[in-house]
Amino acid sequence: MKIAIIGGGVGGLMGALFLTRQGFDVTIFEKEQKLGGRLTFVERDGFRIDEGPTIVLLPEMFRKLLGEAGISDDEYELLLCDPLYTIRYPDGKVYTKYPDIERQAAEVERVFPGEQEGFLKFMAEGRERFEIGSSTFLEHSFVKKSDFWTPGNVKKLLKLKPQQSVKKLMSNYFKDERLQLAYTLQALYIGGDPFNAPAMYSLVPFSEHEHGVHYLKGGYGSLIPLLEKELRKRPNAEIHTGCPVENIVVDDDVVKGIETKEGFQAFDGVIYNGDFPSITSVLPGQKEKEFVPSSGCVLLYFGLDKVYEDVNVHQFFIGSSYENHMKNVFSDKKLPEDPAFYTFHPSKVDRSLAPEGKGVLYMLVPVPAGSTVDWASETEWIDQIIERAEQLSFPGLKAATEWMEIRTPTDAEAFGLFKGGSFGIGPTLFQSGVFRPQVKPYKTQGLFAVGASVHPGGGIPIVMQGAKLMAEQVQSEFISEGSGPRWK
Repeated sequence: MKIAIIGGGVGGLMGALFLTRQGFDVTIFEKEQKLGGRLTFVERDGFRIDEGPTIVLLPEMFRKLLGEAGISDDEYELLLCDPLYTIRYPDGKVYTKYPDIERQAAEVERVFPGEQEGFLKFMAEGRERFEIGSSTFLEHSFVKKSDFWTPGNVKKLLKLKPQQSVKKLMSNYFKDERLQLAYTLQALYIGGDPFNAPAMYSLVPFSEHEHGVHYLKGGYGSLIPLLEKELRKRPNAEIHTGCPVENIVVDDDVVKGIETKEGFQAFDGVIYNGDFPSITSVLPGQKEKEFVPSSGCVLLYFGLDKVYEDVNVHQFFIGSSYENHMKNVFSDKKLPEDPAFYTFHPSKVDRSLAPEGKGVLYMLVPVPAGSTVDWASETEWIDQIIERAEQLSFPGLKAATEWMEIRTPTDAEAFGLFKGGSFGIGPTLFQSGVFRPQVKPYKTQGLFAVGASVHPGGGIPIVMQGAKLMAEQVQSEFISEGSGPRWK
């Protein structure tokens, strides 16, 4: 059985590893000159820093999926971030998160007296919700909608309180708005609005304490050469970079193959690993569907002549009005005046990322997706954020900067991300679970999909899990019989 994968991101590479293990002949077609999609590095003058994802969540799932794909634990190293991260509020209050419950409960009581009981209740109830979310929704695809809408599933779904926002759910546990914020901002990890994202996404802040926040030694982008190396060992795998696919060829609602500039190539199945809304660009006749994009990001990358030893690897800095910031991003589609931002300084724990004595720094600011902002005219706005970082945590930052690069939603859209959103389609209620595009998105035989915009959603381990679900779907539909596929 011959399978083509359009796109060599994490979903495509993991899908290829699963499928080649199942005996399929797999060919990856990647439009860029290198694999990885948004999981790659900014590299310059001996410096290397992750361009996209930075936070490794769900380490057990991460290890398990890599093992099932054929990659052993001794081929990579996950470092636990302890503390997990720091949140700095505009009133000067600082709240630190830890990977164990006892220390965290003490920190809650120290910074927010009287809130400890609510935190312990959040963790206790979070365990039940996490088990439900993982076993019922994360580990299953819903190609058949009837597989989702069972009485048992509906009962479990209601326990995740999808009708509430993350913000509303956290107000049940915490009185202080600042502490509510500390357990809702994680919706932004996948480009969601904490004030409107469904409460099921409260599983993320729970998981941070329960399973830890980790760092992949060498940078998250080092996962890609690891996957590529394993795939190139396999005789039933091929990889073509710099080779965009122009069309998926379909006849009578059955996939026949793909077209590149080299012409037609026959395949029994095709997997789309681009950002899903873009599938219509290679699938003639498929009606476009309306999707809501995730938030955009302004990303700043720095090569520094020093390492800041006294800061945590991950930090969040909250602006004067977090609610207004989110409203600007998701409703008003304009730049916030005093935004929250995130910093990532991996050089504190990994000296391999820069020349000796030097370091790297990454800054992320949530901004509107789309083309409503003229980024070329916003240099002063970016300078103000750098100045705030310098004042609050990185003294002498400007003087220590050897180089800086900037990415905006305009760059993200040019790369192929839907409307410049950084995280696939947004995690709204009606773009989650059964409502999200599935690993078999249409009735077309032999057509599949994987990636951040496809169920179960965004985040590297979740996309890896989606690749497993996709491979299982391919396996269940193809039954080898003679020279061709038979469809169940």
